[in-house]
Amino acid sequence: MNNQRYFIELSYNGTNFHGWQVQPNAISIQEHIDRALKVYFRQYIETVGCGRTDAGVHARQFFAHFDVENVSQEKVLNSISGLNALLPYEIAIYKIFKVEADAHARFDATERSYEYHFHFFKNPFLLNQSWLVKGDLDIDLMNEAASYILEFTDFSCFSKSNTQTFTNNCKVTRAKFEKTKDGLVFHISADRFLRNMVRAIVGTLIKVGRKEIEPDFIKQIINSKNRSMAGQSVPACGLYLTSIKYPYINE
Repeated sequence: MNNQRYFIELSYNGTNFHGWQVQPNAISIQEHIDRALKVYFRQYIETVGCGRTDAGVHARQFFAHFDVENVSQEKVLNSISGLNALLPYEIAIYKIFKVEADAHARFDATERSYEYHFHFFKNPFLLNQSWLVKGDLDIDLMNEAASYILEFTDFSCFSKSNTQTFTNNCKVTRAKFEKTKDGLVFHISADRFLRNMVRAIVGTLIKVGRKEIEPDFIKQIINSKNRSMAGQSVPACGLYLTSIKYPYINE
């Protein structure tokens, strides 16, 4: 049987975790997934995620791949309930499926989508699930500013410094605010995202909504390629990774 590669589709509430990626002296999603796979299949397994989310960030859809040795396909595909029993309640596996040996959860993704959630009145049921914003925001001005983001590709101004990326170019295909029953949600999609990019974009657009800067000033911010020109990063609690697309997965 030898080695076979599989994809896992999962979701998680990131409140009590220090993000996806394994790190010393901190509890991560990947650590729990790898441990469950190791216990279930009785061999060392290390997953590769579709990206990394920061501490407190949630994922409604997340993919990772792993290789398993000398285990039947039937056993792997029927392992979901057993793996979920080994995982904390905040992490849930939904699908496991066989892929080609060179399929890659991170590098093969063609589009990623995020949402950022706001609410404007104290609500205990939104604690750690949405950001409580005080004061009014002008959504029309924020959407005008958001539309300008689609005109650019270099988003250095919204990236954490000293990241190990070869380029800060991203192709953003959607950036829009919508009202919801509980408040407001910002939708953004791109082929890739830089570290902290979405939270920095939202923090900058908030300044537009509060009329601290004009909508078209975002063009100057992006052209500056200077992180200090952009707004502060908003809290992690409102951020959700919601969708990952691959050329070989049909939803």
